[in-house]
Amino acid sequence: MSTALWGAILGATTAIGLLMVAARVAVIRRPQLGLRVMPYVRDLPQVGRTPTLRVASSSPTVAAAGIFGPLLRSAADVVEKVMGGATSVRRRLQRAAIDKSVHEFRVEQVLWGLAGFGLVAAFSLLRALSGSVGPISALLLCVVGFVFGVMARDNRLSSQATNRERQIVAEFPTVAELLALAVAAGESPVAALDRVVRRSGGELSADLGRVLAEIRTGTPVAAGFDRLAATTGLPLVARFATGISVAIERGTPLADVLHAQAADVREAGRRNLIETAARKEVFMMAPVVFLVLPVTVLFAFFPGAIGLSLVVP
Repeated sequence: MSTALWGAILGATTAIGLLMVAARVAVIRRPQLGLRVMPYVRDLPQVGRTPTLRVASSSPTVAAAGIFGPLLRSAADVVEKVMGGATSVRRRLQRAAIDKSVHEFRVEQVLWGLAGFGLVAAFSLLRALSGSVGPISALLLCVVGFVFGVMARDNRLSSQATNRERQIVAEFPTVAELLALAVAAGESPVAALDRVVRRSGGELSADLGRVLAEIRTGTPVAAGFDRLAATTGLPLVARFATGISVAIERGTPLADVLHAQAADVREAGRRNLIETAARKEVFMMAPVVFLVLPVTVLFAFFPGAIGLSLVVP
């Protein structure tokens, strides 16, 4: 094919794409039916008070979402069918405190995959200009880049959940002690929870803040902590919430329960630190054996070897 024909094809494709974008922006900018009818009808809510009567935005982001949204959702459905594991994803989203649905997360995976596809495609294009990459291998590399982007977003979600749980474990003894001190000072469990949530910050405080919000909307205290025990991914937080729920239902001393749980968590952290140090001991010996010891042996035997070479003819 000649250069002129390739230019005509690329120009026609660009023109069609621009026409599609312009048509979609024109549809988005069109006033809604409720806004056009409102001046002629009485007793209708004003614009801004009802979500369904907001003026549609004409920003490029909204236009892009309107154009490519269906394609992204279809690709997210394909990723969901291929990968599966919606229950695991939902659980990790809860553990990471990310307010998104599984489908929204799949759309993010598709976007990460497209980013990987674009990077590999750009690299392959640069290599193809020098004639060192074939079209089949470049296509395979682009597919690998897409899959890598999808898996990278999944691994990112797992790391987010793990980091958040690590922060909760670090915050737990202090929060439990504060709750125990507030309850021992004579405050009710709800007042003590409110005081601790207002005075502290962190991931565990955010979870307790959600429990406090549920209690203030009418949920029983024991039911709120039972829900926290069911949704958390940490056994120690589940035991903590279950212990508070049981103590409130049966009337056992809550301060003693909180002090005991804080002491148990500190002891568990101490054991984990000792176990981690024991596992790292082997790695700590590697520089001693492979770096320090050879240098020591070299300094010990090198003068003797030089002396022997000077004495022996």
